[in-house]
Amino acid sequence: MTERAPSPIYLLPGWLNSDPDHWQSRWEALHGDQRIEQNDWEWPRRGDWMARLDEVLLNDVRLGETPALLVAHSLGCQLVAAWAEHSRHSARVAGALLVAPPDTEHPDTPPQLHNWRPIRRARLPFPAVAVVSSDDPFCATERAVQMAADWGAELVMIGARGHINSASGLGDWPEGRALLEGLARR
Repeated sequence: MTERAPSPIYLLPGWLNSDPDHWQSRWEALHGDQRIEQNDWEWPRRGDWMARLDEVLLNDVRLGETPALLVAHSLGCQLVAAWAEHSRHSARVAGALLVAPPDTEHPDTPPQLHNWRPIRRARLPFPAVAVVSSDDPFCATERAVQMAADWGAELVMIGARGHINSASGLGDWPEGRALLEGLARR
């Protein structure tokens, strides 16, 4: 029996990208995960970001044999939900780790993110794990829990860790990597 190649891992940062101390940047350096670069990190347009994700996944020849894993942070979670609802290529994804989904429908959402409304809430066509902090300044816990339920994602509450970013002091975030590895085994 031939062992399947490991799934390619794509990092989907949120608004303004992930800084060098962010766990996504550290995973890129440590594990060779590939960041999907967007044309505009400051004024992200949902359709443009979805088209870029589709383009990357369609151009990766490995994905015909081994679907990818998506590792999304913040607005990247909303990207996964919107893309999966729209794309005909969701079979190229084996699963998604969705970390700190933001509430883009909140009245205090910056104007740069208004085109990310309404939040796409269709059930994802692949397994997903949503990681939520109890004190995320960009999403009330009950809203994050509801998004995870709508998406059909397994919910993992990690306590008071803010927006689960550089300011959260996670370093290489081995606990998150373990969640990704568990998702990969599904």
